[in-house]
Amino acid sequence: MTDSTRASAQPLGEPVTFTGATPPEPTTLRGQRVVLRPIDAEADAEPLYAASHAPAGDPTLWTYLYDGPYRDSADLKRALEQQAASPDQVFFTVADTVSGRPLGIVSYLSIVPDHGVIEIGNLWFSSELRRTPAATETIFLLARHAFDELGYRRLEWKCNALNAPSRAAALRFGFQFEGIFLNHRVVKGRNRDTAWFAITAQRWPRLRAAFEGWLNPGNFDAAGNQRSRLSELTAQL
Repeated sequence: MTDSTRASAQPLGEPVTFTGATPPEPTTLRGQRVVLRPIDAEADAEPLYAASHAPAGDPTLWTYLYDGPYRDSADLKRALEQQAASPDQVFFTVADTVSGRPLGIVSYLSIVPDHGVIEIGNLWFSSELRRTPAATETIFLLARHAFDELGYRRLEWKCNALNAPSRAAALRFGFQFEGIFLNHRVVKGRNRDTAWFAITAQRWPRLRAAFEGWLNPGNFDAAGNQRSRLSELTAQL
């Protein structure tokens, strides 16, 4: 057997005609319930601090994050300024479309345009935003922008393996569980095993339809109760 014959017998991935995705830039993504906009540290620090720290906010949201909690709003403001200026990540403030009130933070990170890979992370939602249609719309806006407008092939979601709510949210949003990286990080002096999830471009069109169907106003009754569950729609995929 010649060297060329041996090489041709080796298994290979399917050929692709991918020439790269577009790096994300600070922009505004507008939905029916929320708007994702670039961080404005001066305006956002105080309301975001109040939403994520005692006495009115929920400080436990910082448990599994790399940063926080913060001493005061000025301390958070400095962190927001650094995030807004980050060369490697693109951060957004999640705000209510009607009042404009900041409700949380999300970002794109682990951005590799040449291979079409991008991650949603550094995510925290206030108690007002968590487990609401607005929270689901936030993830939908980020996914749609990554796949449909920037041309990515893979959207990732990673979290501390002990963070049960984040893992459940990833599955509800249609991310597929891919495994756990042991001893992946040291965060706040503690070991972090990281659970990996992803959506690929092949699955996105059906997931997009599931998101759009669930977010449609017709999916909610007069009291705001959902008629169909997103988890049921994504589980079918």
